[in-house]
Amino acid sequence: MNERKEEKKIERAVLVGLSCPGFSREEDTDERTMDELRALVETAGGEAAAMTLQRRPAPDARTFIGEGKALEVRQLAEAEGADLIVFDNELSPSQMRVLEEETGLPVLDRSGLILDIFAQRARTGEGKLQVELAQYQYILPRLAGLGKTMSRLGGGIGTRGPGESKLESDRRHIRRRIDKLKEELEQVRQVRAVQRRQRKKTELPMVAIVGYTNAGKSTLLNQLTGAGIEANDRLFDTLDPTTRKKRISDTQEILLSDTVGFIRKLPHHLISAFKATLEELTYADLLLHVIDVSDEDWRGQAETVEKVIGQLGAKEIPRILVFNKADRCDPDVLPFIDPKEGVKISAKTGAGLDGLLAAVEQALGRGKHPVRLLVPYSEGAVLDLLHREAQIERTEYVENGTLVEAVVDDKTFGRVAAYLIEE
Repeated sequence: MNERKEEKKIERAVLVGLSCPGFSREEDTDERTMDELRALVETAGGEAAAMTLQRRPAPDARTFIGEGKALEVRQLAEAEGADLIVFDNELSPSQMRVLEEETGLPVLDRSGLILDIFAQRARTGEGKLQVELAQYQYILPRLAGLGKTMSRLGGGIGTRGPGESKLESDRRHIRRRIDKLKEELEQVRQVRAVQRRQRKKTELPMVAIVGYTNAGKSTLLNQLTGAGIEANDRLFDTLDPTTRKKRISDTQEILLSDTVGFIRKLPHHLISAFKATLEELTYADLLLHVIDVSDEDWRGQAETVEKVIGQLGAKEIPRILVFNKADRCDPDVLPFIDPKEGVKISAKTGAGLDGLLAAVEQALGRGKHPVRLLVPYSEGAVLDLLHREAQIERTEYVENGTLVEAVVDDKTFGRVAAYLIEE
């Protein structure tokens, strides 16, 4: 008997965006964000059948884009044989319902689409918990308003969602599930706190790799450590963090940690759900901000990343700007990047990585002092301090006390200055 494999139908979407003078930069839509929306749809497994950008003085309260434009979108969808409508902006539940009625198709907004991609990408138990929490937080205020979109298990391309649960179930059930997920993620956070304390005992500095989605963070981690993370040219390819050791010089070893990529209009509840992962940034000693310099809008992308770093409370952490994909960049662009501002590399080819490691070592060594100390045997507390706060290179027990060679920071230097000895 011949078995025929049924090919999965690729859903075709009409992409719609609204630009208004009163919108903030994060709310507004332009050609670049529409191109990014197309990439998001493709990442989710769909394809863009058509794109249309509407400009209005203000959004329409009922249909968001106006009655005439809604009719035009319906006609466009019919002509292109589209399966759904995807908006670059965030819609209210009532606007979604009205637009579904006007167009006769399911309607999805950017937040819902990003959640769908995260649902595909989550691999670990922690990642799945975080995605499920974000999905329920997205669904809860929309229970009363969503029609066809709700029947799609959260509105994702490919109908992914939080299990097979009945989404028309009451808010109490969903709120109970949200509380349960928060408890489980709090346990994850506590486990991470223990792991951080253990890492602190090793005295290895933590360096976190951050950047816009698809900037090349995983490729960089693979190139530096051989981590073996799957690194594809697509958005949000890595959700679950990976940490690896890396020796960057004869005397310096670090912990390198990858993070989820950022993007414009990243849903707030998604940042909240992924806090257990993203809070690793706030404990880093140094951030490597990876920037895809081959993208025409790399400055705008870098600004988005800096904004999210600020939201997470990591604004004061030192960072190095890593201008990646220099091999794919127009040679006329590179001269305009001041070498003092960052390091130019190609994570794919390995070009410039020696310079990056040297910059990391220099950044971690700022405020560090190599010292030789003679600590009397009666000053055990000073030795305890050095073991906690310094990088001890050598100890020797002599007649007058303990001879210590170490590297100390500014704060510790001031506390042990009395025990300094001349070379």
